[in-house]
Amino acid sequence: MQFKELKNTIKGIGVETSRKEDDNYLEVVMIKDKLTEVIVNLNNLFGSAQGKPTPRAQDVINGFGGVMKGQTLYFWHENKSFIFVMLWPWQDGEHVTLKMGQGESSISP
Repeated sequence: MQFKELKNTIKGIGVETSRKEDDNYLEVVMIKDKLTEVIVNLNNLFGSAQGKPTPRAQDVINGFGGVMKGQTLYFWHENKSFIFVMLWPWQDGEHVTLKMGQGESSISP
């Protein structure tokens, strides 16, 4: 899975505010109307969103705020490498924070 390509796809769909970006991380705010296209792309790459995070996923996402009820996690890993995407809907019903990152987990496969 190519992190850079996924990042460019998401940015190409349209973001309202870019909060943080580097080679291994992207955090943006999107208008909820753009979310359908994002989810289609994420489902194509990840298969589907995770239910309850696995211990490996939980270890990774805790450092980025984790996920709570009503939020969505996509997580891929191979050996120690991982890519995650978290979608956090806002209470205003109009915005969604998207956080995505890649790296290596300290938990062995």
